[in-house]
Amino acid sequence: PGDESNPKISPDGQWIAFNAQYEGPNEVYVMPLTGGLPTRLTFDGARANVVGWKKAHADKPAQIMVTTNRYSTLPNTQLTLIDPSTRAVEQVPLAQVSDGAYSESGKTLFFTRLPFQGSQTKRYKGGTIQQLWRFSDGDAEATPLTTDYPGSSYAPMLTGPAEGGAGSVIFLSDRDGTMELWSMTQDGKDLKQLTD
Repeated sequence: PGDESNPKISPDGQWIAFNAQYEGPNEVYVMPLTGGLPTRLTFDGARANVVGWKKAHADKPAQIMVTTNRYSTLPNTQLTLIDPSTRAVEQVPLAQVSDGAYSESGKTLFFTRLPFQGSQTKRYKGGTIQQLWRFSDGDAEATPLTTDYPGSSYAPMLTGPAEGGAGSVIFLSDRDGTMELWSMTQDGKDLKQLTD
């Protein structure tokens, strides 16, 4: 018995990664989607959360995207990639990432900088607003995408072709006064509200 949360299905539909409190703290587990015994992947002491999956590419298998403060010297989150078969952990070289989604090629990460600030304040515009950023392999710095609005934009998801600007980034934002779904191109342009 214990709380289970944040379920994310692997790109091949074979596995499910999730958080559970089976042994006390909230940790990351993986199990076959058809059922079976879960395998514990983290021992981070209640601060690891499943964000999603990075598809298999070239010489790397599919990896589970997990945010944790285990590797941070400050109360910030660090995005890591965990190989579910070997439990090998790879740190993504970006500070303060709280969620994200990789492009189809696995070379570009669209992410939210800063975790949820916790107050449930509507239309929060303080110093810890969440904003969307983009980082590609080889970039010297990450590029901010939603600085046109001084409030929250987070939870990026990708649709359509992943490279070349043809796909969209779908995200949550309260820029119209209420938290709604929005979309933009992968370079942060052509902003559209999708829900009302």
